[in-house]
Amino acid sequence: MAVEEEGLRVFQSVKIKIGEAKNIPPYPGPNRMRDCYCTVNLDQEEVFRTKIIEKSLCPFYGEDFYCEIPRSFRHLSFYIFDRDVFRRDSSIGKVAVQKEDLQRYHGKDTWFPLQHVSADSEVQGKVHIELRLSEVITDSGVVCHKLATRVLECQGLPIVNGQCDPYAAVSLLGPSRSEAKKTKVKRKTNNPQFEETFYFEVTRPLSHTKRQFDVEEEDVDKLALRVDLWNASNLKFGDEFLGGVRVPLRALGQAGVHDAWYFLQPRDNGGKPVKVDELGSLRLNIVYTEDHVFSSDHYSPLRDLLLTSANVKPVSASAAHILGEVCREKQEAAIPLVRLFLHYGNILPFLSAVAHAEVNRTQDPNTIFRGNSLTSKCIDETMKLAGNHYLQVTLRSMIDEICTDHKPCEIDPVKLKESENLETNRENLRQYVDRIFNMITTSGVRCPTVMCDIFFSLRESAATRFQVDQDVRYTAVSSFIFLRFFAPAILSPNLFQLRPHHPDPATSRTLTLISKTIQTLGSLAKSKSASFKETYMAAFYDYFNEQKYAEAVKNFLDLISSSGRWDQKSIETPIMLKEGFMIKRAQGRNRFGLKNFKKRWFRLTNHEFTYHKTKGEGALCRIPIENILAVERLEEESFKMKNMFQVIQPERALYIQANNCVEARDWIDILTKVSQCNRKRLSTYHPSAYLNGHWLCCKMSADTEPGCTPCTGGLPANIQLDVDGDREAERIYSLFSTYMNKLGNMQEACGSRSVYDGPEQEEYSSFLIDDPRETYKTLKSIISSVQTLQQQHTKHRRDVFRKTKIGSQEHPIGDKSFQCYIHQQSESSTYSI
Repeated sequence: MAVEEEGLRVFQSVKIKIGEAKNIPPYPGPNRMRDCYCTVNLDQEEVFRTKIIEKSLCPFYGEDFYCEIPRSFRHLSFYIFDRDVFRRDSSIGKVAVQKEDLQRYHGKDTWFPLQHVSADSEVQGKVHIELRLSEVITDSGVVCHKLATRVLECQGLPIVNGQCDPYAAVSLLGPSRSEAKKTKVKRKTNNPQFEETFYFEVTRPLSHTKRQFDVEEEDVDKLALRVDLWNASNLKFGDEFLGGVRVPLRALGQAGVHDAWYFLQPRDNGGKPVKVDELGSLRLNIVYTEDHVFSSDHYSPLRDLLLTSANVKPVSASAAHILGEVCREKQEAAIPLVRLFLHYGNILPFLSAVAHAEVNRTQDPNTIFRGNSLTSKCIDETMKLAGNHYLQVTLRSMIDEICTDHKPCEIDPVKLKESENLETNRENLRQYVDRIFNMITTSGVRCPTVMCDIFFSLRESAATRFQVDQDVRYTAVSSFIFLRFFAPAILSPNLFQLRPHHPDPATSRTLTLISKTIQTLGSLAKSKSASFKETYMAAFYDYFNEQKYAEAVKNFLDLISSSGRWDQKSIETPIMLKEGFMIKRAQGRNRFGLKNFKKRWFRLTNHEFTYHKTKGEGALCRIPIENILAVERLEEESFKMKNMFQVIQPERALYIQANNCVEARDWIDILTKVSQCNRKRLSTYHPSAYLNGHWLCCKMSADTEPGCTPCTGGLPANIQLDVDGDREAERIYSLFSTYMNKLGNMQEACGSRSVYDGPEQEEYSSFLIDDPRETYKTLKSIISSVQTLQQQHTKHRRDVFRKTKIGSQEHPIGDKSFQCYIHQQSESSTYSI
């Protein structure tokens, strides 16, 4: 979800590798081990949870998490929890990284020390305060100064134990005073509107022993106003601290007025000091990205250079190929390139061109497409995007069974447990391999058209280049479909959305053995047993040394490399797209039924949207996809609940609450995509609920009243290829901008090769340059386009900085920005004078 900012769209995303924790303090009991899991939080909102690693003080998670961030945030936090025998969770420690510090750790494996988790430090949200200093004449005629403190509202307060009943405590602090006053409690809201004003005397008459007209002038610089937010709790432990701010009265300035938003801060004593490694540490790799995307016309010159890459002769002189040459990792270039080419329908010509060039450079047919080239990485990425549903429908049920049944499959005699039997394990593994092999080799009819077209092109290029080798037309395709698609998906199902988490060690070992065998079966190598270093794997493979397996592989490869014969839309098997627990509001099909909220298991396939009492039970309600007229967010004020959305049907709307903001966005996106082509989709909807006989948004009384707000919609119906072309162009610009020095070096290399015939300089040897003149020409155009975009970004940043008002609702004052606010106010005052 993009945020609009001064004429452009801002996308936030984060990719996290949660590695492992070490030196977790032992459990204070006879069993010193712990059962730990890790959560990822945007501020205080949990958006991801790893599986539980049992009986370990150094748990290895090995989990990857990626999400588009749909809202603003201040901290990215990670919590380590311990689950005890009563299934209660207690926090061990946390890592909190401020948003502005994320770039410091970008893409680096980093060990973070765990810090104590204190209720006083777990804060989020912001508060709007207005201060006004005024003169007041007392009954005795003395002039006093009073401070009027108005607490207007708060936004985004944390929800504590499922509820938020906030109030504000306001205090004037000084060397000899501490007065406190409280607002009323606002029930069931984390965005309270207080609108209350309190008065404090800032100057007071002296004691009556002196002249009554004298006043004691206090040093205003030593006074400060403190506003603390509390959650009114009914528990015996007292009210919970939600956050606070301290405003020095020098913020009033010469005008005597201060009106600003503040980020809530932890209490001064909130974070107690902790020794390094006292609570252990957590290894993380964080990649946080912000894409600032202009309108489409800004990217036209660069985009045109990229999209014509397939027509450039040689293709190594094209803009897309040059991007692969200058990037540190080929994967960096492949991801945005593939998405851009898929979006504009140019993926096949480009991949055919780069693959043909790579085949012509290959000398040995046995090494075809075995390197990590731009071609290989681009085809990998295309298969991940276009083949995701194909993978789901082919492998998911079998992977689920393996992960659930936990059958012993270890065939290494050295690793065999005493209670296990080697022959039984071999038979278990053989059955798994046999079933998965049959699932794969009978799935050709479901292979997506774009993949079939690519495989056809690879096959033709390889067969033309190596006409003597009769098997090369198969190995060129199997090196992708088996080696880089099915085998990795079996090995790490969590990375391909086949499982929510990394499998446990025993299951992971089973999947490794299956993956190795499937990879070898698909490779059509001349000597299969020799493909294994381990003697036990070579012995196990004898089960499959039959001609029928080789024939099945060849028939499958023939089928999927036959261009244009199969259409992905012809798949009639229901494909499970997403499932999980959420809370729904009863639809009230029974006129007198209670419309309360209940936790249900939701399941979405390409045929229907259903909910069940729990996972595995029969459906309580079925909504055919063709009956979904719109899927939109529901305004929080409807039920005083966050992360709600509505699935609008012909008769009624189903109101659902997701577990967090990321999950809500994911459900809305995928439900919108599967229903995008429905003929009766709505163009307008009601953003609020129909309650007490009227719509809360437009106050109309008829429940059949047409919507009052345009639907968001506008997403492509193809689930796999939901790509924003301008965003991908911006990402490619960012890569070129990052590697601008390498572009310059490549230009020098082209000049060097054009002028000198001698040995190539070592610094230029890493570049693949087939035609120096054509490559130089493309480089010149790339650099020109990138420099133009750099200038536009610089101008935009200056404009935003000039218009940024610290203390506004969009830019609240934080713990580091108060001095910036004072400086900005003084400059404003000087300018006005």
